[in-house]
Amino acid sequence: MTDGEAETRTLVLLRHAKAEQPTTGPDVERRLTARGHADAAAAGAWLTRQGLLPDVVICSAARRTRQTWHDVALGMTGSPPEGGPAGTAPVVRYAAAAYEAHPDDLLDLVRTVEPEAGTVLLVAHNPGVSLLSALLDPERADREGLRTTDLVVHRAAVPWAELTPGAAPIIARHTARG
Repeated sequence: MTDGEAETRTLVLLRHAKAEQPTTGPDVERRLTARGHADAAAAGAWLTRQGLLPDVVICSAARRTRQTWHDVALGMTGSPPEGGPAGTAPVVRYAAAAYEAHPDDLLDLVRTVEPEAGTVLLVAHNPGVSLLSALLDPERADREGLRTTDLVVHRAAVPWAELTPGAAPIIARHTARG
C-alpha cells in the first residue's frame, strides 16, 4: 500500500438464520430450523463468491447465532470454520454482549477489532444489527431492516477503532436462501 492510498475495511453484517419459534425455554437457546441451516450455508457460499472471507468473526453467544456462524463457515469452505486470507481460520469471538445489543453496543464490539483485520463478519440479532446498518449508512440502509440470513456489506476508510456513525457506506446486500 502506498502512503497516499487509503486502507479500506469491510464490515459484513449478518442477521442470524431462521430459528425455531419461541417456546417455554430461554430465548437464547432457540435453535435454527432446517431452512435456517440451509440458508446459513448459502450465506457462506455467497461470501466466498464475493471474496469476503472474514479475518475476524464477532458472533452473539446465542445458540442460533453460533449455529448460523458454523453453517456459514461450512458454506464458505465445505468443512468446519475456516476462512480468512490464504485459507487461514478467522479469529472467532463469541460475544454475550451482542445478544439483545443496541447498535452502539455492536459498534463498540467492532471497534475492538485489531487494526490489521481487513474483513469483519458480525453475526447478530434484530433490531440491533439492522439499526447498526442504519447507523453506519443512514441513506442506503433498508428501512424494513434485515430479514433472517440477510447480509449487508459496509466499507469503511478508517481504522476499526475510529469507526463512527455514517462512516461506512453500504456496498452490497444479499438475502441468502439455500
